[in-house]
Amino acid sequence: MSKRVEVAAGVIFGRDGRFLLGQRAPDTFYAGYWEFPGGKVEPGESPADALVRELDEELGIRVRVLRPWITREHLYEHAHVRLHFFEVADWEGELRDHVHSALSWEPVDAPEVGPMLPANGPILKALRLPRWMGITHATDIGVARQLELLDAALASGLRLVQVREPGMGASDLCAFAAAVVKRARPRGALVVVNGNAELAAEVGADGVHLSAAQLAGLEARPVLEWVGASCHTRAELERAAGFGLDYAVLGAVLPTATHPGQPTLGWERFAELVGGLPMPVLALGGLRRADMERARAAGAHGIAAIRASWDQS
Repeated sequence: MSKRVEVAAGVIFGRDGRFLLGQRAPDTFYAGYWEFPGGKVEPGESPADALVRELDEELGIRVRVLRPWITREHLYEHAHVRLHFFEVADWEGELRDHVHSALSWEPVDAPEVGPMLPANGPILKALRLPRWMGITHATDIGVARQLELLDAALASGLRLVQVREPGMGASDLCAFAAAVVKRARPRGALVVVNGNAELAAEVGADGVHLSAAQLAGLEARPVLEWVGASCHTRAELERAAGFGLDYAVLGAVLPTATHPGQPTLGWERFAELVGGLPMPVLALGGLRRADMERARAAGAHGIAAIRASWDQS
């Protein structure tokens, strides 16, 4: 049996949005591989405290803002490693590396260095998931108006769209989903179709978003690049993780106009539910853009929303 090692790792962002990778030194396991900076959690330390200490010792930087993100496990030949990833959103000091052969600032969408340390590889895909998901409601506001608002949102930086139209007929839904994909593709935005993997493939969408009921009956991960699911409980989140889904959406965090009177989680409960999960989770329910910092402080990757995504006020 390999020994269990707890490790804290940091996704350190620069002002230009790039993140930092370090190349492992010649006298270490996987020499020459690239990794996220961090190190071993010592007895009596929390992962967050360990990362703050490690980044000071290894890189000479002092952390100002640290956000919990995701936790992944990997079985190496020498150890069973549990990696607690944090986003280092703000830091001070001049980088002075003491442990790596080299450092490199890499773009989120297409890192150029390699090979990556095996445990860290899946993190690169998670970093590609945009921070805001716009959920369509063309059935409520009309297809023409929804597409008009979509164009404006894409021009303003929206890069993840969920086509969700439960009241739309099959032929109309196919045409609408195809129109969304046509608009999103030139902007580099991802499109997932709610509940219908076959339709997603037909219109050239990037993936499918499963309902909680579909997740409960799932037997195998759909064969699409991006697969996510709506969740409401820890058990559902763990089921999504067990199938290797790329993300989950958890809510409702706050009261919503869509489901008035529905019980809400609140931020404290949200943070409890998402702690220690291996995939990013988007917060849903009554949220606006001003809630992004609060959401990420609670461990959310970002926010999913209907009305706030298309609000031009």
